[in-house]
Amino acid sequence: MISIHNLYKTFHANTINENKVITDLSLKIEDGDFITVIGGNGAGKSTLLNLIAGSIMMDEGKIFIDDVDVSKMIENKRAKYISRVFQDPNSGTCKDLSIEENMSIAKRRGKIRTLRKGILKSEKSEYQNLLKTLDLGLENRLNAKVGLLSGGQRQALTLLMATLVKPNLLLLDEHTAALDPKTAKTVLELTEKIVAENKLTTLMVTHNMKDAINYGNRLIMMNKGKIVLDIKGEEKKNLTVNDLLIRFEASGDDNIISDRMLLD
Repeated sequence: MISIHNLYKTFHANTINENKVITDLSLKIEDGDFITVIGGNGAGKSTLLNLIAGSIMMDEGKIFIDDVDVSKMIENKRAKYISRVFQDPNSGTCKDLSIEENMSIAKRRGKIRTLRKGILKSEKSEYQNLLKTLDLGLENRLNAKVGLLSGGQRQALTLLMATLVKPNLLLLDEHTAALDPKTAKTVLELTEKIVAENKLTTLMVTHNMKDAINYGNRLIMMNKGKIVLDIKGEEKKNLTVNDLLIRFEASGDDNIISDRMLLD
C-alpha cells in the first residue's frame, strides 16, 4: 500500500510569484488500485506525481511505500519502488541504443551493476516474447535503434520497460497525450492489459474524461492542490462525462472552460 500524509508543496515561497500547488493532501492507494487522476490546468496532478517519484521534494508531509518511508529519499533511490512513463515518448528511452539495450537497462532497474556480459541469450529470448505481446512487430527488431520507432511504438516500448521489473507503483503522466487518437487508444488498451496481467498498482494522470471513466477502478479529481473527489467501485462504473462536468463546476474549477480537457 502507498500512503501519503499531509503533503504540501509551494513554489517561489515568500515571493510575489508564490504558488501553493499542493495543500494538505493525503491519500491511501491500496494494493492493485488503478487510479485515474483528473483536474484542470494547475490542479497539481503532475506535481503530485513528481513528489511521489522524488523528482521534486515536498515542503512538508510523508510518503510511505509498503511501510518504507521514502519522504526524503532521492529520485534514483525511489526507482527501486517506482516506475514512470512520461507524456513525451522520447523521455523513457535512449534513442541511440537498440531496443534490446534499452530493455536490458530497464531489467536492471534498482539493481547493483556488475561487469558481466550486458545481454544474455536467455534475456534476448525473454525480450522477444514480451515484445510479441505488444503486437507491433518489434520482436523482430531487437537491434533497431529506438530513435527509428514511431511515437506510439516508442511509448508502448517505454510502458513495457517500466513494468519489466514489477514496481510497487506505476506512474503514468498523461502518457498518451502526445499521440494521435488511434495510437493513444492502442497504448491505453496495452496499458490496461499490462496493469491487469501484472496486478500493478497504478496512478494515471489524464485530461481525457472518458479515459478517466473507462479505465481503472478508482477516479480522483484534483483542484487547487487538493483531492475534491474520490470515486470507486460501482459509483465509478456508472459515472458519465456529464456527471464529471457537474462535479468540476461544483468544485469551483474555473479552468475547465479554458482547459484542454477532452471529452472524446
